[in-house]
Amino acid sequence: MMSLVGKADSMRLLVINTCGAEGLVALAEDGSTLASQTLPGRGTSETLMPAIARLFGAVGWRVADLGALAILTGPGSFTGVRVGLSAAKGLCEAGGVGLVAISRLAAVAAAVPAGIAVALLDAGRGEFYFGVYRAGQCEGEGLMRRDEIAKLVAGAVLVTCESRVRDSLAEYDVMLVDEPGVERMLALAEVRIATGEWANVASVDANYLRRTDAELVMERKLSAVAP
Repeated sequence: MMSLVGKADSMRLLVINTCGAEGLVALAEDGSTLASQTLPGRGTSETLMPAIARLFGAVGWRVADLGALAILTGPGSFTGVRVGLSAAKGLCEAGGVGLVAISRLAAVAAAVPAGIAVALLDAGRGEFYFGVYRAGQCEGEGLMRRDEIAKLVAGAVLVTCESRVRDSLAEYDVMLVDEPGVERMLALAEVRIATGEWANVASVDANYLRRTDAELVMERKLSAVAP
């Protein structure tokens, strides 16, 4: 369902999040959302570009009218992350638009107002993606096993946007927040734009934090035939 609100005069942004169980695209200006649409977690490859086209039509913009495009680069759904990033890179190249790449872990951690936040996401296979953020600054991201969570920074707030992570770590006090939405992404994008943290459209990659199953299978095949 698409929603529309009022319009302001300032930098225009397209926001994309295709990492989670449900996706989001939105157009914003002067820090306010003008139009947004949620996307199903599956079928993003078929629904993303039509949704973006509807938003542009609703507010009367063209891609070239954008001041920036902000996207969550993962970790998350391999397919969703890949589709979203490919669309973002294509739009930026076509319209000459600057790209702001944001880690999904950073966007989750941003829900913690102060102190040290450790964002956690389900990585499958009994592992978790984690990102340690102190006052909004990343101190590291990676993978960890369940038994390693106890070694996290003392005094840190554990936070996730996935209820299955909170439920599976019931022995810890894990804060459950919403999947990163437009407001949180805009706040992070505005900081990066102000400090000139633009992504290189040609070389920016998905933030998978580990290799895909296809890459692991290929590595095993190559190892099997190696002399």
